[in-house]
Amino acid sequence: MNGVPETEDQQRMRFQVELEFVQCLANPNYLNFLAQRGYFKDSTFINYLKYLLYWKEPEYAKYLKYPMCLYFLDLLQYEHFRREVVNSQCTKFIDDQQILLWQHYTRRRTRLLQNAAEQQAQHNPQQNNGVAQPKVL
Repeated sequence: MNGVPETEDQQRMRFQVELEFVQCLANPNYLNFLAQRGYFKDSTFINYLKYLLYWKEPEYAKYLKYPMCLYFLDLLQYEHFRREVVNSQCTKFIDDQQILLWQHYTRRRTRLLQNAAEQQAQHNPQQNNGVAQPKVL
């Protein structure tokens, strides 16, 4: 910038803008959009992507709703990936794989939660729907 420190409002706005942009990177179709418009050939933009790697630090990553964006942010550091993502077929493949991962994760997570609930019910038969039942003497 011009050497003048940012105000608190400016810092908050920059944080929000960068958070939103980094999360957009989780969308392969958006990556394709950026690639087709030549952003990935611009050295200033590439430097900006390097700068955004700070989002991988835990104190910032905790604000992300779409952690997959960090994986794509890593991939965007490589010229080969930036060249390939301009191809719509490549982007479609990435999008399909991402959906399959989410479906697998959701099914697996649901199964793990069901198993945990069943085990808890077996170990705590006195509880009914999370409400403790009085002991019968």
